[in-house]
Amino acid sequence: MQSLTHSSAPTVKYVSSITQFKPSAHLQVAIVGAGAAGLSCALHLHDRGIESAVFERDKVPSGSTALSSGFIPAPCTRLQVSMSIKDSVELFVSDLRRKSKGQGSQTLEVAYAGAVAKALDALELNHGFNWEILDQFLYPGHSVHRMHALAERTGQALMGRLQLTTDKLGIPVLTHSLVNEIWMHDDLVIGVGIQRSDGALEHYGCDALVLCCNGYGGNQELIKRYIPQMQNATFAGHIGNDGSAVIWGTQLGAELCDLGGYQGHGSWAVPHGILVTWALMIHGGIQLNALGERFHDETKGYSEAAVEVLKQPAGVAWCVFDESAYLHGLEFPDFKSADQAGAVLKFSNLAQLAESIGCDVQKIQQSLRSIDQAIVANKGEDKATGRIFKRALCIGDIGDVGDVGDVGDAQDSCVYAVKVTGALFHTQGGLNIDENAKVLKSGVGAFDNLYAAGGAARGVSGNEVWGYLSGNGLLSAFAGGYLAASSIHNAIKDKNSLKA
Repeated sequence: MQSLTHSSAPTVKYVSSITQFKPSAHLQVAIVGAGAAGLSCALHLHDRGIESAVFERDKVPSGSTALSSGFIPAPCTRLQVSMSIKDSVELFVSDLRRKSKGQGSQTLEVAYAGAVAKALDALELNHGFNWEILDQFLYPGHSVHRMHALAERTGQALMGRLQLTTDKLGIPVLTHSLVNEIWMHDDLVIGVGIQRSDGALEHYGCDALVLCCNGYGGNQELIKRYIPQMQNATFAGHIGNDGSAVIWGTQLGAELCDLGGYQGHGSWAVPHGILVTWALMIHGGIQLNALGERFHDETKGYSEAAVEVLKQPAGVAWCVFDESAYLHGLEFPDFKSADQAGAVLKFSNLAQLAESIGCDVQKIQQSLRSIDQAIVANKGEDKATGRIFKRALCIGDIGDVGDVGDVGDAQDSCVYAVKVTGALFHTQGGLNIDENAKVLKSGVGAFDNLYAAGGAARGVSGNEVWGYLSGNGLLSAFAGGYLAASSIHNAIKDKNSLKA
């Protein structure tokens, strides 16, 4: 995909008089970045009669959203209520805080949890988004089924639907338009500078600016500074995550928070470069290292699993699972893609698996035997890692398990495996914002007309990899976009009332 790169560092330009800035056009709202946050914000603004234009650096909008699974956590949507799923904003906030161990922004936890259902319901009622709730299993850290997706269950489909809707409504989405400059008069944003594909620079004035551009996962300098443990990891995110928002924030004197927070993933298939769904792990799958040994509790979350995998010999592991998990995985498009690409290997017995991994088959048998013993003797708890197993892997060929006995009728069952590494997907820190998505100054107060959402803003994962709750990225995008649109609408109403 073609993508513009900055000809110069992202810059904030200050003028002593507004008349010094001479834009070629003026916008009510300028939005930087046509991902989920930017496009959904534009739709919510349109619903309120507010015009906006979205500036996108790429030829075709995609961003981190297109690379995601497209799953959005939301409590108390119309759909969830219709399915009699008992959820609440308070329960969701509790789940967020439990996952981040209290490190996340309490202000944003409440704001996002309260806004995301409104955002999804508005997209359904006003624009025909047909949400489904994923209820095959509970995603790690969620107390109830609240993950929403379109029928296709891919981030690409979600992006496609957002694009189709904005196009249909005639909302300008200007591609090949890289925002290089933010123009300021005192603490007020007055416009932006845009680099076009031919190198030309254009200027647009605006009454409000919403930064929905990116995190910094593609900026090696910032990675080394803030999350050095991932500087040698595979970056599976979008190249446009170059840290523009963080760089602008530093120049503006904005408050930056949680820059050590990020979403990793512990099952990035190598060498295929395809995400393998963590549903396999929740469905009883395990990870083995090159020695044939388990090394962590796979049900804690796929984000922190990235770090655990990278600690293993050669920074790789093997996702190992049985026929039941394999069939379950086929319900997910990313796993289908991995399977079709040849990343999913099938073995008739554990000896073949051991040969492929390059380890002693007895090590694998010992790892599987310990699971059986945990189920029989410890109510499923594996004392070494703390994982609670609800069932044994039905792959047979485990060998003598003493008092535990055989694993049902699994002696003739096959075993599946995928070689994976830990990857960095996107960062979770950024511009600190208030409950209205306004960017906060590093001192006191907020900028009057500068907003941030999605990857540009601070998320709700805290300052560590283990704070990421499944879906937090798209939660920030959809809730943040909705909050920004609502805040801008209220600001316009207040301004008009003063004029009256």
